[in-house]
Amino acid sequence: MRSLKKAAFILGFTLICAACFAGDADSLGNMRYPTALAEYPDSDGIPLLETLKERVKYDPFNLYATIIFFLAIIHTFLSRYFNVWGDKVQRAHYARLEKLEMEGKLYGKVIPVSFRATLLHFLGEVEAIFGIWLIPLFLGMIFTSGWNSMTDYVDYLAFVDKKYTEPMFVVVIMCIASTKPIIIFTGRVINKIAKIGGSTPASWWISILCIGPLFGSFITEPAAITICAMLLSKKFFIYEPSLKLKYATIGLLLVSISAGGTLTHFAAPPVLMVASKWGWDTPFMMEHFGWKAMVGIFVGVALYYFIFKKEFERLKLVAKKRLALAETEEYVPKYIIAVHLFILAFTVFTLHHPAIVLFSFLFFIAYIMATRHYQYELNVKTPILVGFFLASLVTHGTLQAWWIEPILTSLGDFTMFLGSIVLTSVNDNAAITYLGTLVPDFSPVKQYLLVSGAVIGGGLTVIANAPNPAGLSILSKHFSFGVSPLYLFLGAISPTVILALIFYIF
Repeated sequence: MRSLKKAAFILGFTLICAACFAGDADSLGNMRYPTALAEYPDSDGIPLLETLKERVKYDPFNLYATIIFFLAIIHTFLSRYFNVWGDKVQRAHYARLEKLEMEGKLYGKVIPVSFRATLLHFLGEVEAIFGIWLIPLFLGMIFTSGWNSMTDYVDYLAFVDKKYTEPMFVVVIMCIASTKPIIIFTGRVINKIAKIGGSTPASWWISILCIGPLFGSFITEPAAITICAMLLSKKFFIYEPSLKLKYATIGLLLVSISAGGTLTHFAAPPVLMVASKWGWDTPFMMEHFGWKAMVGIFVGVALYYFIFKKEFERLKLVAKKRLALAETEEYVPKYIIAVHLFILAFTVFTLHHPAIVLFSFLFFIAYIMATRHYQYELNVKTPILVGFFLASLVTHGTLQAWWIEPILTSLGDFTMFLGSIVLTSVNDNAAITYLGTLVPDFSPVKQYLLVSGAVIGGGLTVIANAPNPAGLSILSKHFSFGVSPLYLFLGAISPTVILALIFYIF
């Protein structure tokens, strides 16, 4: 019965996604949002601040949308405190119930969960924050321009600009990548390397963080980070490393995933946005990006390994004590693994055709139900939350072009590089590179620096790279009050600086 309910739930999700891509594009001829960059007055020779003032004057909603966007970012950094507050309220609620019970005043049906605590935990859910801030954004659109302007904007993102294709794809690829056959297969591949170091927590840690991110160039970054996070959870975080090592690991993972997608031209969103426009192919990516990314990832892993070498020795002893309790690998037939790998590859191949992705996903669900004795319970909650996060981020981010585009055009080479890293930390890196394609006469040097900065800065915050929420959602259970954005930033700084030096110098 539970499987049928879950299948019905996923079917409903796919139908909703399909509805997002249905509609009449001709109805968007009078669309109010977003204001096209070409509509703004000519800003040549005008200082940046004056340009921004003129654009706010031309469309005052720009300022409102950006204020909402930055409030959502601030809320993201405060998410941990909402969770702590929610726990405190829930404990107080339990204490009140216990006191009433002891006094004999507890009558009728007892509600063990505090609504206020649940609300606070919801406000602390990173994947929900940008969706929450869509409410004032949409209300502002409706108030200033009417209901149709708001719905036209959402429809534009859905089936004209196709910005919701990637969030939908992330939901599907996360569901597939987190299945038992895929996890077991990738675990076997990485285990071959981990065995060189004796399959200790350190050897698993090194193998996952060095090899796993490179998968992102072939099976896409969302699939790669899902697999890496699942393996880190099973093979490393279970030994309870220190909080510093946890944040160092998660920061290194996000930075490596962002850089590891640059070996090809078709897998990483920030590269995909510019590849056809600027004529970049896989040989070009390997020559200018791929080898540098691999060197940067390996150096970053080596640096953190030597910093935490003593702790890795401690974890090795912990692992030996738990050896007798270690789980043996569950059996999955090779043909089932082969089918899962085929569906994973087919989904990546058809990622720009959402209807085909959804249809194949429905067949995949049926296959899982038919082979459920070789499967984990299908995880749908986390992927859908991550997809909601990305769709919400895209909805906010598309309205930020009015200030990002003039900043990019006003920067010199070095400031372009640093500016791209900084801007990426407060917006999705694919959005940053996409805006670069809108700038006329963008030199090859600036093209390289823009994309380099975007992929380098992709691990600094949860919103910097589309796959980040997928990894954090899997690993957040190992952090008592959720992942702190500040500590995540600190954990990602060192590998980010290493990659920046490699990409800029070479």
